[in-house]
This record gives sequence, C-alpha cells and structure tokens, in this order.
Amino acid sequence: MMIKDVQHANETLKRYIPAVKEITGKDITLQRMLPLMKLLGNPEAKLKIIHIAGTSGKTSTAYYVAAMLRESGKKVGLTVSPHVVSVTERLQINGQPIDEQEFCARLSELLDIIKDANPHPSYFELMVAFAYWYFAKVNVDYAVIETGLGGLHDATNVAMRHDKVCVITDIGLDHTKILGTTITKIATQKAGIIHAGNTVFCYKQSPEVMKVLRNTASSKQADLHEIPTQNVRAMISTLPLFQRRNWELARQVYEFVVKKDRLPKANVDTTQNIVIPARMETVKLKNKTIILDGAHNPQKLQALLASIAYSFPDQAVGVMAGFVRSRPQRLRANIRQLLPATNHLIITSFVPNQEMYTTSADPQAIAQYCEQFGFSDWQIEPDPAVAFQVSLNRPEPVLLVTGSFYLMHHIRPFLLDLRKAPPSPGQI
Repeated sequence: MMIKDVQHANETLKRYIPAVKEITGKDITLQRMLPLMKLLGNPEAKLKIIHIAGTSGKTSTAYYVAAMLRESGKKVGLTVSPHVVSVTERLQINGQPIDEQEFCARLSELLDIIKDANPHPSYFELMVAFAYWYFAKVNVDYAVIETGLGGLHDATNVAMRHDKVCVITDIGLDHTKILGTTITKIATQKAGIIHAGNTVFCYKQSPEVMKVLRNTASSKQADLHEIPTQNVRAMISTLPLFQRRNWELARQVYEFVVKKDRLPKANVDTTQNIVIPARMETVKLKNKTIILDGAHNPQKLQALLASIAYSFPDQAVGVMAGFVRSRPQRLRANIRQLLPATNHLIITSFVPNQEMYTTSADPQAIAQYCEQFGFSDWQIEPDPAVAFQVSLNRPEPVLLVTGSFYLMHHIRPFLLDLRKAPPSPGQI
C-alpha cells in the first residue's frame, strides 16, 4: 500500500488499535512479537541497544542518553511512547523525528512486508517493530529504546543481545491492573528487560525493588550498577529537580558506553538544554509561565509539584488537568496529590487516539474528589481547547497543564501555534 501523508498514516494505524482491547491484561507476551520480527529479518539483533524501563523518568532518561551519544558524534535512533504531537516522534534520528515523507514511505514498505503477519499486531507492537526495522535499515550506531508497559512482556523486549545496556528508572505503583498490585510484582516486570550478560544501571531504590533487581541480575549473570541517590550532582542547572536525577542517570550510562566502546568523550552538559516534550516543558507566553507535564500517577505528580515549588516559589498556580479512566483509588490519589499545590483547577477531558484502548476520566468524578478533599475552586470545561483558552485567561502567573499524555497531545499543538516557533523533540 502507499501512504500519502501523516493524516493517512494515522488513519491506517487506527486499524491496529482494536487489537489492544483484545489482548490487554491477558495475552501480552513476546510470543506475539517473535513472528513479526522474523518477517522483518530480526532487525533488533543487528543493533546496539540501550533499553530503558521504569515507572517514572524513563522517557526523559531516554532523551538524555540519546542526546549524549549524539554529542560523541554517533548516529542515534530513539523511540518513545506515547507521542505528544506527531506519530513521527516514534522514530527519531539524532534528536529529530524523521520527516513525514520518509515516515510514510517506510511505513508503507513495512506494512507490505508484514501484511500476512500472524498474530495481527497491536498499534504499539507495530510501532516497536517499525522502529527496530528502520533503525537497522539506516544503520544507527545506537538505538535508545523506551519500553511501553512493564518490561518482561513488553514488545520492545525482543532485544536480547548480550551487549544490551539496561536502565531501570524509579519504580512505583502504576498500571497495577496489568503489572501487579505490589512493588515487588511491578519491579519483576520492569526487571524483565534484563537478559544474559547485560549491563544494568539504576538508582538505589527501596529494599523490595533492589531485591528483585539484584536477584534478576544475578540469575542472568548481568552486571548491575547501583547508583547511590546522593550521587546526583549539585550541578548549577536550570533543570527541574526531578530532571537532574534523570540526567545524572543518563550520564552514568553514557560514561559506561564511552569507556566500553572507546568513543570520543564529549562535554555533555549542553544536553541539559534539550526540549523533552511534556516533561515539565516550560514556556513563557506574555506574562504567564505555562508548564506541560504528563504526570499521570501520584509518584510523577509528587516529583513534578516539588520541582514547580522549587522553581516558582510563592507563585499562584492554576492547573488544567485530565486523566485517563482508571481505578477510583488511583484517580483519587492523583487528585489528593495535585490539590495542595493548586489555586484553581480546570477539569477537562480528551479523546485518546493512540495505542492505548482507554477513555478519559469523567470530569464529574474528579470534581467529586475535589469536594471530598474540601477544595471548591474548580470548574469543568470538557473541551480541552476551550479549557486551555480559559486557563490562559486566568490570573495565576503559572499555568500547569497535567495528567494524561493524551491530553498533552491535544494541548501542545495549541501552545506551539501560539508561540509560532515550535521546538522539535530533543532539539537543543
């Protein structure tokens, strides 16, 4: 088939969304991916891979690792999910999404190759296969791969070469319906990206997490590097507090790769300035500071709000928020975390249109939690475009847009249009 443009690509990819509903929570295993990768010639086996899993910080860490390797003159592929503005963000080379014409041409080629794939891939499985296949096709020096969900059964985990470098970011309770209801179960899923002979990097975390990571590394004869939290350097930086932690983890990985592969060592401090879409992405617009961040669980919200309090002390914060429909206790925990830092809350909704088969949380349910917590300064604007305009007209000097990344997909294009000069993902 021939895909004409990105809009046509998105329409074509919609056909793969129903498979998500069919398999979520029951049939997600690597056995689904193996026949697909075989049809493509097992491109994952041809790549040097840095594989990143975790609950919080994995996208930012992936961006930083890719940027640092690029500073050493290497050709670097990066795939992250979900995308924030354009599906082309799923395939980045040297900090830039591939251009739309190339994306469409290569997707057309890929779909012809896998037209007889059995089982029929889900949206995410297809995009992972696309990334591996394309990165091998254009001969990247390194592929930086972010997991989608978990690790053990994640579609990205077909990468099993012994020289893979694994990065495990901070682990917390998230996606409990699929990954398990305890930290131990979730850590076991995340640690599943570790294969025989791999090198693994992580911060020292809770005893439950570290027991899982140490046992997994030992059973796989993998080399585990545990970084003490106090090793996060007190750098002179404009980075948010939680991004300093992610950047330092990435730097540790970079230093290892430089030494192992004898790369020219670069000054990577400049990589602190890259734009990571919707990860405390801060934009000045007239007299207002706008912050976009897809913080969708209590752990992420806690880190985000601490960074906002540090960077914008004593400033009133208006919040626009929308979350995916989830278990009531999860949504309630998010609202409990959010409200103490909020002067006014605008509750909105959105239409997910990517790989996750989900819906937006009911704004009325969020409003009920606000009332339960004694917070009455809220309003509902279901249309995210309207909610954003109302938020911009509010008097608070800081506007935080947060919740689901699917909300960011609606809002970031509006913001970039207002700025007239959109930064590209990963661009310095």
